[in-house]
Amino acid sequence: MKTLILITTVLLSSFSFAQPKIEFKAKDNTIDYGTVSKETDNGIRTFEFTNTGDAPLIITNVQSTCGCTVPTKPTEPIMPGQTGKIDVKYNMNPGPIRKTITVECNAKNIDEGRIALKIKGEVIVKQEISPLEKKKTSPME
Repeated sequence: MKTLILITTVLLSSFSFAQPKIEFKAKDNTIDYGTVSKETDNGIRTFEFTNTGDAPLIITNVQSTCGCTVPTKPTEPIMPGQTGKIDVKYNMNPGPIRKTITVECNAKNIDEGRIALKIKGEVIVKQEISPLEKKKTSPME
């Protein structure tokens, strides 16, 4: 009987030491869009990560600081050693991009299971010259 209790205790304690860990591939957990145009860029970027722990990683929530940025989280647990992704779609409004996406998960290597991802860059309006617009230079110049 004592042996059964000892084996049960060892098994249960080994489960409590199993920990999921999350490591993002993006430097400083930031994706830089650079200078982009709404006409030539769909605004979608992907944060890739790996579960470097020894237990399943569960992403419970992913939310943005505003409605102009829509993140999509994985629906299934990420097993140890496996990679996952969080897609982010920015609506490409002209101007600077400075947004934060908060990820909530069961990873033990981050404070309170929350980590901030950031996107930055600038969206410009592509200037098009109308074919009907005449050149303002004269042939005498």
